[in-house]
Order: sequence, then C-alpha cells, then structure tokens
Amino acid sequence: MTDRACLAGITVGEGVDVAVVGALNVSPESFYPGSIAADRDRLLRAAEMMVEAGAVFVDVGGMSTAPYRATSISEAEEADRLGWAVDLIVTKLSLIVSADTSRVRPARAALDAGARIINDVSGLSADARLAGELARRPEVGLILMAHEPRAQTPDAPIAVVTRVLNESLARARTAGIDASRIVVDPGIGFFRHQAVAWHEWDVSVLGHLGELGVLGRPIAVAVSRKSFVGALTGEDDPARRLPGSLAATALAVLHGAQLIRAHDVAETLQAVRVAQAVRRARDGR
Repeated sequence: MTDRACLAGITVGEGVDVAVVGALNVSPESFYPGSIAADRDRLLRAAEMMVEAGAVFVDVGGMSTAPYRATSISEAEEADRLGWAVDLIVTKLSLIVSADTSRVRPARAALDAGARIINDVSGLSADARLAGELARRPEVGLILMAHEPRAQTPDAPIAVVTRVLNESLARARTAGIDASRIVVDPGIGFFRHQAVAWHEWDVSVLGHLGELGVLGRPIAVAVSRKSFVGALTGEDDPARRLPGSLAATALAVLHGAQLIRAHDVAETLQAVRVAQAVRRARDGR
C-alpha cells in the first residue's frame, strides 16, 4: 500500500480523497497565458477562486519550466517574483502556497514569505544546496518530480521514471528529509530527448502509472493543457486543450494518482471525483 504524505498539514495518499492543486504563474513567459497572473489584483482573485473551487493549495511558479521553451531567468529575478507573489497570497488570503522552483535562492525567498511546500521539477538535481535548505525546515512539504537523464535509454518509460525518482528520494534521504513529507511526480511533458517520441513517452507513463507504487510515496500528476494533449488531439493552442486535459486527469486518477495539479480547478475536480469513484468501485473500496 502506498504510504501517505503530509504536505503543510494536508494528508495525501491511500485512503483519502484525491486532492487538486491550483497552478498559478507570475512568469510572463509561461506556456499557457491563462495561468499568468502578473499583477496584484489578478493574482489574488485567481488564487481565491481556485481555493473556493476546491483546490487544497495553490502552486506558484516564478519561472517557466517548460523544457521546450528558452525561458531561463536569474535566481535573483525568480526569487523576487516568488517572494512577492507568495507574500501577497499568504498575507491577504491566508492560503497554503507551494512554490514551483528548483533553486535555493528562490525557494528561500518563497519560504521566508510564507510558502509551505516546494515543488521541485528537478527532483533535487538542479541545485545541490536545496536539499540542505529543506532539511533545515522540517515543516515544509516537498514534491519531487522525475528529471530527465542526459543519456537516452532503451528502457521502458516507467522504468526510467521509477529509477530517477528513486535517485531523488535517495538525495532527500541523504540530506535528512523525512519521506513522510514527500510526494513524487512522474514529470509528464518533461522527457523530450528519449528514444521514443515525447508524447508517446507521456502516454506510456500514464498507462503504467500504478507501477510507481513501488516507491512507497503518493503520486502527483500534472497534465493540464500540456503539449502531449495537443500532439494527440491536433490542438496547438493550450487554451483549447481542456477536454483532453480532463480525460488525461481521469486516467491518471484511475491509475493511482493522489494529487492533481491543474489550471482549471472546478472542472478538474469533477473529473477527479468521477475517476476516483470508478477506481474505488474497481478496487472494492
């Protein structure tokens, strides 16, 4: 049985309802313009609406991490963006906030401003200092995403994802981060240079998602409006990918996802609840 995790007081995992997280960006370079809230009023309104729609917390990004876009900014700029956004949401709305970052300076700025979870798309591989920073903050939850290895491999996609997530969990363990505060993410959309086409990779991982249960950690999945949905449906515009995103979300839940990160919270929550009911009926729970 997959163990549970505690993210900022929120229990995620076996035996509890699948949770939905609202995705917000203060990075103007993000792939989906509908997720960008660069001014004060829009950020507050978007965060509040997401939680009212059922999000357990909001995940804020200060720099686009889409692997197919040249969007890198300095640590200082990312730290400024995250610090400003997190402070505003926490101060004005008292919401639980996750910071989407892989670097220690932006993470520290977000945590000092009141963030209670770090969502690291590098799985603690991008900045060796981040694991130590999180180890010194035992109250902070952590989402570890699978990070694409540099070399191509003939192994099955889910085997590669399992291996790299094991490596990330080992980094966390070595740093002294308790596994009870960790959720893992297979990195849908981030494996772009493997032997199979990237969208086929993502489909394969989703189809075998349940195999990540060997890691003993709850599984987070982020498929919202991503490019593999566009590749499968022929839809280039992320703004028109909601139906495909909801289908992918439902399948992820059916195959074991316990935490869903999405731009469209209300719609996603409906898909999650239906898929969760089917999963429980199938499993006799």
